[in-house]
Amino acid sequence: MRSLLRRSNEMVLNGGMSKIGVSELRRSMVTSCRAVLLPRFGGPEVLELRDDVDVPNLKPNEVLVRARAVSVNPLDTRMRSGYGRSIYEPLLPVILGRDISGEVAAVGNSVRSLTVGQEVFGALHPTAVRGTYTDYAILAEDELTLKPESISHVEASAIPFAALTAWRALRSTARIKQGQRVLVVGGGGAVGFSAIQLAVAAGCHVSTTCGAESIDRILAAGAEQAVDYTTEDYEALIKGYFDAVLDTIGVPETERMGINLLKRGGHYMTLQGEAASLADMYGLAIGIPIATAMLATKQIQYRFSHGIQYSWTYMRADSEGLHEIRRLSEVGKLKVPVEKTFPIAQVREAHEAKDKRIICGKVVLELD
Repeated sequence: MRSLLRRSNEMVLNGGMSKIGVSELRRSMVTSCRAVLLPRFGGPEVLELRDDVDVPNLKPNEVLVRARAVSVNPLDTRMRSGYGRSIYEPLLPVILGRDISGEVAAVGNSVRSLTVGQEVFGALHPTAVRGTYTDYAILAEDELTLKPESISHVEASAIPFAALTAWRALRSTARIKQGQRVLVVGGGGAVGFSAIQLAVAAGCHVSTTCGAESIDRILAAGAEQAVDYTTEDYEALIKGYFDAVLDTIGVPETERMGINLLKRGGHYMTLQGEAASLADMYGLAIGIPIATAMLATKQIQYRFSHGIQYSWTYMRADSEGLHEIRRLSEVGKLKVPVEKTFPIAQVREAHEAKDKRIICGKVVLELD
């Protein structure tokens, strides 16, 4: 469906404290739609599919996307269970979801790269409150790009959040180059598998740890070594030193291994930063300073003891990265396999399947 646009005289924000004028926003004729709301933290049963959730006005740099497929990320199930409550609890109800593939339904006044009717895919920032589990999602222009024509909406929706997380670590932080050695700890998941493919595309030599079920797929993607961490002594089997280590597991054992396998000047990056969990434990005012001090302590410690760079890594919007991800996806060099799809009406079943590990691979919600 293509949305007609009309100007709105003004929008009152923050309980009437500020106004945005007619030249700064557009309003879609779509004023409400279906969305999955999280009214409180808990199990899958707390998720509510409602038919009359408001569609906000578009800011100048925003795009309204008619969703066709949205993927279920580990962040979604963790947020539903209470992860990040220090940030989200005052804002409940929120809409979960980060990835999306669909069509442009409306654009803000300053959007130039996209037009109504184009097929797009992309991902929201991890802290977004109005997510993508909805018929009409709102993303910034730099969070979207054209969907690869060679893949479906379901396939496209599984890629952006995981691939951008890997991109930020390997390309933005470690700045990997052709010929370097990269180790991915936990290469069987969406972020790990995306990292392997990005590193291979950059001309790097890639080793990884993973479960037995992922080895063939990872080797086919171009990794030179895939070690089954469940049955093999991966510390003994992984030889030499690496320029970059991306640790998607982030427990003390894998951190110790990753640090010890780095060359001097190398980068260790973990997805398991402590900021959100410490903020949940102590509150934002205390938890964030504690996390900042903890990170700084580790950075100084490892710089002096091993001569390496240490960082917590998170997904961030990156238009250059998203365009490269699109290019690689278009030619089949970057994919995230989808194990099962559910209609959006069965979102509770989808979350339950992930919670109970009935489905270990990627799950996608389809919107008719």
